[in-house]
Amino acid sequence: MNAEEICRLAPVIPVLTIRDARLAAPLARALSAGGLRALEVTLRTPAALEAIRAMAAAAPDAVVGAGTLTRPDQVAQAVEAGARFGVSPGATPALMEAARAAGLPLLPGVATPSEAMAAMERGFTTLKFFPAEVNGGVAALSAWAAPLAGLKFCPTGGITRANARDYLALSNVLCVGGSWVAPADLVAAEDWRAITRLAAEAAALRPAAA
Repeated sequence: MNAEEICRLAPVIPVLTIRDARLAAPLARALSAGGLRALEVTLRTPAALEAIRAMAAAAPDAVVGAGTLTRPDQVAQAVEAGARFGVSPGATPALMEAARAAGLPLLPGVATPSEAMAAMERGFTTLKFFPAEVNGGVAALSAWAAPLAGLKFCPTGGITRANARDYLALSNVLCVGGSWVAPADLVAAEDWRAITRLAAEAAALRPAAA
């Protein structure tokens, strides 16, 4: 699958920061049961790579990816752990080349039209808009739609249950990334039923670009 196909799996990609790998498998099953099939595990904790392995094994219907990729060497680590896509907060030439060489679909992070154009020049047409809310949010992406007509986006950063619909109504947005579908308190409480309900609500959203 390429990055666009992964973004079209569901309207919301859960952004997951997992500190206890023991919880990764049931969390993946809960989110997948709710209809969210693309799961991003951020590489912000020592448990992240182990969590990716556990989630990939526990939820075969899900596509598990590695988020917060900032260095080329992390691409190889993510692939070895079973990640099937990558997400980065920014987009350096070295990181994009490492992902391409590894065959790892990547959502490079961009915050300006120049960054988006630079990624497009390297063949990346499905991008992460980050951090979305502080960079102009819905209004900014709406303004980008005509001059950057060849690009599609997954906005992340400040996306909530309340504003997700506004982003998904844009013609250049395939999906959004957000953490509200797996809040830390519910994960800590191992309330998988509640997380499945939140996932189902998110999966029921309909992006205009679908």
